[in-house]
Amino acid sequence: MSSALVPIELPDWAWQRAEVRQALRVRDIGAVFRCVQQYSGASQSRIATATGMTQARVNEILNGRRQVSRLDVFERVADGLSMPDDARCLLGLAGTRHVFGNAGLARDRGPAWDLAAFPEIVRVYSAQAVAAKEIRRQAAKIKELDVLAVRGLGLIGLNDSLLRSSLVREDGQRLRVRVLLLDPDCPALAVRAAEIGESDESLAGGIRLAETRLRELSSECDVQVYRYRLFPTWRLVRLDSTMFVSAFDAGWEGHESATYEVIETSYGPLYRGCRRMFEAMMTESVRTV
Repeated sequence: MSSALVPIELPDWAWQRAEVRQALRVRDIGAVFRCVQQYSGASQSRIATATGMTQARVNEILNGRRQVSRLDVFERVADGLSMPDDARCLLGLAGTRHVFGNAGLARDRGPAWDLAAFPEIVRVYSAQAVAAKEIRRQAAKIKELDVLAVRGLGLIGLNDSLLRSSLVREDGQRLRVRVLLLDPDCPALAVRAAEIGESDESLAGGIRLAETRLRELSSECDVQVYRYRLFPTWRLVRLDSTMFVSAFDAGWEGHESATYEVIETSYGPLYRGCRRMFEAMMTESVRTV
């Protein structure tokens, strides 16, 4: 079979790339095609065959001389590129539990169907350690960082913390950093300390240490630290328009929780709700740095 007739299929991870998802959200098919070329090596002729276009039309779209606006063309693009359901939803199309392969047999798209109604959820990691590489990669180029934690030492408070190396930029750009930490003098601290088998003094001391270490960064970035008094439930890290969400529980600490990578979409309730909660908590908290 000619290579031009071989269906185009990107690896699952390629559909989760931030630039691919952004292109889908804004229906920039030219950007989608460029990503397809980058991650699959497909030529313009292969893309044209897969999507029912001429090579000249694909070239025009790739070079920004023509935009796709018709629903039937979006459908052909989605089908020709074997888009998973969450990618189809970002493009504004209905999900489809099955797609058809070379022999015309139904092929299940698997877990993407379960998240099809919530395309803002990009990935689910089993713990923070699994997500650490991706968090560091995105943190290296952000302009804003929000953190909601209990004491934040593993995230931001120490030299070897997950986010610490991203706070000072070589280009001199001042990063805006807002951190919400549990008030070491509030009643909720004793409850949380008991849950994790730690003394009140140890947990409170860790929070104060994090505040001190964050204060040291005030000359390098725009850092604000606040103390909240609510019982800790959610743990958030917002990197511009991407958020990593995990939870505290009696059975585990925040870094041991499953971690959801959530992106901002025009209709996604999880990202919007978490950010709204952060802003509300900040207005009710006491600033210490």
